[in-house]
Amino acid sequence: MTTEKEAPSDFIRDIIAEDLHTGKYNKIITRFPPEPNGYLHIGHAKSICLNFGIAREFGGICNIRMDDTNPTKEEAEYVRSIMADVHWLIDGWADKQLGGAPFYASDYFDRFYEHAVELIRKGKAYVDDMTAEETDACRRLGRASSFRDRSVDESLDLFARMKAGEFPDGARTLRAKIDVNAANVWLRDPVLYRIRHATHHRTGDKWCIYPMYDWAHTLSDYIEGITHSICTLEFEVHRPLYDWILDALEIPEPRPHQYEFARFNLTYSVMSKRKLIQLVNEKLVNGWDDPRMLTISGLRRRGVTPNALRSLTYNVGITKYPSMTDMALLEHMVRDEFNRTATRRLVVLRPIKVVLINYPEGKAEELDAINNPEDPNAGTRKISFSRELYIERDDFMETPPPKYFRLRPGGEVRLKYAYIIKCEEVMKDAAGNVTELQCNIDLDSKSGRPTAGRKVKGTIHWVSAAHAIDAEVRLYDRLFSVAEPDAGGDFKSFINSNSLDVANAKCEPALASARPEERYQFERLGYFALDPDSTTEKQVWNRTTTLRDTWAKKAKT
Repeated sequence: MTTEKEAPSDFIRDIIAEDLHTGKYNKIITRFPPEPNGYLHIGHAKSICLNFGIAREFGGICNIRMDDTNPTKEEAEYVRSIMADVHWLIDGWADKQLGGAPFYASDYFDRFYEHAVELIRKGKAYVDDMTAEETDACRRLGRASSFRDRSVDESLDLFARMKAGEFPDGARTLRAKIDVNAANVWLRDPVLYRIRHATHHRTGDKWCIYPMYDWAHTLSDYIEGITHSICTLEFEVHRPLYDWILDALEIPEPRPHQYEFARFNLTYSVMSKRKLIQLVNEKLVNGWDDPRMLTISGLRRRGVTPNALRSLTYNVGITKYPSMTDMALLEHMVRDEFNRTATRRLVVLRPIKVVLINYPEGKAEELDAINNPEDPNAGTRKISFSRELYIERDDFMETPPPKYFRLRPGGEVRLKYAYIIKCEEVMKDAAGNVTELQCNIDLDSKSGRPTAGRKVKGTIHWVSAAHAIDAEVRLYDRLFSVAEPDAGGDFKSFINSNSLDVANAKCEPALASARPEERYQFERLGYFALDPDSTTEKQVWNRTTTLRDTWAKKAKT
């Protein structure tokens, strides 16, 4: 399995290596250009890792640039969240390659306008009075606008008046004059500017005309000296327009060039920002950072680490061909890291009391437990043991099936790090529910001692009732119940109703000093991280992933 310490290889990196070798560029400058109209998701993580990774590997820099050209959908909150996500993902890995924090397309609005005026003067752009619907229809049919031959002077006058705010939204646009019959519809006199009377989160009410994506994207790359403008495949058809803009403005070499790669798709998820906004606004999740969301903030809150995400993007690789990555790969990356690094602790999610009837009342002892068997330097800790314990309700059955090796009436089981116990009596309430198990303990069977040939197949975890601390444990599962919720129908109809289960757990006291930045394995249960909702009075834990791929087993069944 590839690790981030190994240098990846792909067609984009091959192009960059050749460009440096031939002297086409002296220094590589890439960019990550998010639109601040929502939170970043795991697909953006691939782009971040690619652009910052290239800068890191080739001694270049990477700019973060907010593509803030649509004031009706953008907010300062999204800018803050984007910067927090990017720093979390790259700090300590590629932070030295950060080429400014951050750049904004809105910083270049004056220059964008000047270049637009230049294009009009060259006879390569004109002001059009058609509505958006009429423009779209003409472009689909390959028909020229009746305003296409408007004079340069009239277009310059109207464009200045558009900027001055004389016209209402949608009254006029500025369009490039390219080829209305072009095979590529994006070259059929595309719109470069539209009128939008809206307050911008940075420029306020200074502007009422705003550039379209292709115009702003191309010129921002040029202004910042970007060498390799790396986009996802849906922008491949935009590349001829990217090049046309640079040619029309007579931008000399070396100048930016656009390259495309396949976007990241993950099973059991949606990547559309529009659909993520629906989930948030319709309160189908608990905000952008809900741990079930595959936003970067949601993954961070769930306990996924930057290293796991970077490893995922490296192993998925960079290709030209669209593909679907199995969610199991992300879960594998998390397990692979946490198995080596996570601190082990004992937690009982759904407790049932066990009373050791032959263990002295009032007695307590300390037993040795291993912090991490995968780490020889992790050492051991002391765990308290007493007459009354909690075990998992699922670790006891009155009438178990064959090959059930946990506790049963008259059966024996080993308590991890402790003793062998035998269930002697089952206590129930008036409704017939099991409330307590009375067991005998074999005090000669302490963990690590020989047991004279006795074979006890089952080992279960436990917590001393007298020493346990309470915690809320949130058991997260995949948000969607089908692998491709986008494939057909309403994606919201595939939301997994069992994607969140909450348990009131009993924990060993060592967890009282748990740290948010540390990851823990609750033995036999999964990997967990401390949630920001935790208080000094009560901890809240999020399950990052299970110990095994239980979802695959469910699907097979």
